[in-house]
Amino acid sequence: MSEIASISNIRHENLVKLHGGCIDGSFKLLVYEYMENNSLAHILLGGDENRAMLSWKARREIAVGIGRALAYIHEEVKPHIVHRDIKLSNILLDQNFAPKVSDFGLSRLFFDSVTHLTTGVAGTLGYLAPEYAVSGRLTRKADVYSFGVLLLEIVSGRTAIDFDPDVGEFFLVQKAWEMYRSNKLVQMVDPVLNEMRFSEQDVDRFLKVALMCVQQKARLRPCMSTVVKMMCNEIDIRNMQISDPGLITNMMDVKIGNPRSSSSSFSKMLSPQFQTS
Repeated sequence: MSEIASISNIRHENLVKLHGGCIDGSFKLLVYEYMENNSLAHILLGGDENRAMLSWKARREIAVGIGRALAYIHEEVKPHIVHRDIKLSNILLDQNFAPKVSDFGLSRLFFDSVTHLTTGVAGTLGYLAPEYAVSGRLTRKADVYSFGVLLLEIVSGRTAIDFDPDVGEFFLVQKAWEMYRSNKLVQMVDPVLNEMRFSEQDVDRFLKVALMCVQQKARLRPCMSTVVKMMCNEIDIRNMQISDPGLITNMMDVKIGNPRSSSSSFSKMLSPQFQTS
């Protein structure tokens, strides 16, 4: 019902089309347009052969398309929509690899008079903005943070978090920040792209835009329409300052939510390795 309320009456080339739905007792069904190339998770996490299908040009267009979709729901649609679960598996790809943002089941509507909502945390670990995860304070900047993580994944071909019992948790945001501080940011590019032609200047710009999106202070993150202009080089970012990124390093800091929804929200938020029955 949340999904139907959010997107049944809006249209954008980078939003998945909802054709219809059915609720019959416990049986619930949503019908979307068919996406020939599955999801971005399927491509980027499916091994080198899958990732090789995405040239730098394709990745660039995917990132810009997702950004335009978020700018549309954040700034143009009334009431505004905050998605709350932007991640690889929720970006579907059509036959031409054009991106379509999907799964609005966790979305929230923002009327003009509303600057933020306080709610139980839902989403996916690794993409959660720290201020939202810790306090439950939800604004459009939470989606901006998630997009920044997603952008890092698109450029690097790596996942937001790798859980390795030998070396501990590895956060892609933290790695990108370390590479930025060492002036080695371009080395974050997916090794698969080394076999293709790509613009180092483009890659550097996209990675810096991603780091702007994941800054710890939400007020410093750009709005999505500005993010799109930055990616398209319509705004010069060369002299812009980038501050420390926000990270959730302690699961105990995460606000679980109210008793009615905490189990489902927390379960959906956790990566599969940490879900409980």
